[in-house]
Amino acid sequence: MLLLIAMSFWSVQNYRLTPDFSLSAWTYVLSLDFLWSSFWRSYGLSLLSAVLVSLLAFPASYAMAFLISPARRLTFLGLALAPFFTSYLVRIYSLQVFLGEGGVLPQMFHSVGLSGASLLNSYTALFLGHATLTLPVVLVLQTLALGNVDRTEMSAAVNLGARPLQVLRHIILPAARPGLTLGVLFAFLLSYAEFVSATYLGGGVFQTLPILLTDLIRGGQQWPRAAVVSLLMMAVLLLTSLVSVAWAYRQKGN
Repeated sequence: MLLLIAMSFWSVQNYRLTPDFSLSAWTYVLSLDFLWSSFWRSYGLSLLSAVLVSLLAFPASYAMAFLISPARRLTFLGLALAPFFTSYLVRIYSLQVFLGEGGVLPQMFHSVGLSGASLLNSYTALFLGHATLTLPVVLVLQTLALGNVDRTEMSAAVNLGARPLQVLRHIILPAARPGLTLGVLFAFLLSYAEFVSATYLGGGVFQTLPILLTDLIRGGQQWPRAAVVSLLMMAVLLLTSLVSVAWAYRQKGN
């Protein structure tokens, strides 16, 4: 962190990084219009991916927490973590086979009369890349959070005539709020700084902050400018994390 802060004030002379104390990198980066468009695009896509992944994971997490035995739960959690035993880059390359022209998914769509065009270089492909990275983490965090919900409160609510949706809304979700919020937060953090999916599935056509970082470095070895962007990303992630954790652990009713 200290090195990044110091480097953001350095300069590049004849394509060489030179220790200095200059505001030129900060002035240049903050004046870029496409920096802010990239910022909001990255933030919006990451937040949307985090929410969608959390919603997709919740039914499976609920089933593992309440509907199956503890022994089977450990088995399913192990299966959920199995993707981490392989390289994330390899999984992204395999998704190219599924999503590319003539791939598995386009052919399935074509067989039912839909468009069989390639799904690469699209928001759908980018979301699937984010889901590949974050879904196992969210699944485990949600299952642990739901597994710690007090069953006696649930039984009391049912005995008092509460319907399943009322139990979910008034008992389960408030009790599991910290873990569920952390699941969304981790999915957001991982997606926000994610470069591989944006490059190999999104094709680099969506100017996100990780793509912007590589462009700045390639364009004349502008490490100070890249350091400024990195510090802005860290500040946003830190602020988002603090707000999320504060909301997750706030007292009920406050």
